[in-house]
Amino acid sequence: MEKRQLKIGDKGYFHKTITEADVCAFAGVTGDFSRIHMDAEFAKTTRYGQRIVHGLLTSSFISTVMGMTMPGSGTVFMDEYVKFKAPVFFGDTITAEVTLSSVDERSRSYIGEFTGICKNQKGEVVVEATCHEMMPKEFFEIS
Repeated sequence: MEKRQLKIGDKGYFHKTITEADVCAFAGVTGDFSRIHMDAEFAKTTRYGQRIVHGLLTSSFISTVMGMTMPGSGTVFMDEYVKFKAPVFFGDTITAEVTLSSVDERSRSYIGEFTGICKNQKGEVVVEATCHEMMPKEFFEIS
């Protein structure tokens, strides 16, 4: 495997339209069956007027980018600080964008700091995050 060349400012993306099946699968895996996500009649009585998608389902798209494209395979996700800025609704199309913002070089790896945002189809930011990822030097080179 050739080393992947990265530089500050590099970006990666993931797009997904969230379906009811996605929310049900997430609830099944995590055990979070909160009524705001699962009960349409209850959700009508809330400030949102409808069911909302789990915040962590939406923020997980940032992890998807980091593991699959930016920086990609061979990395280890170390931490994530997340702010939920706006609700996500069933049927929304979310675009996750991850940017390499800084790098700390260690003896055997780089520790990259990444900023992540998720936007809905209207361009509204629904999630902001700062994350750190370990990138082994055998797989990555930072220029």
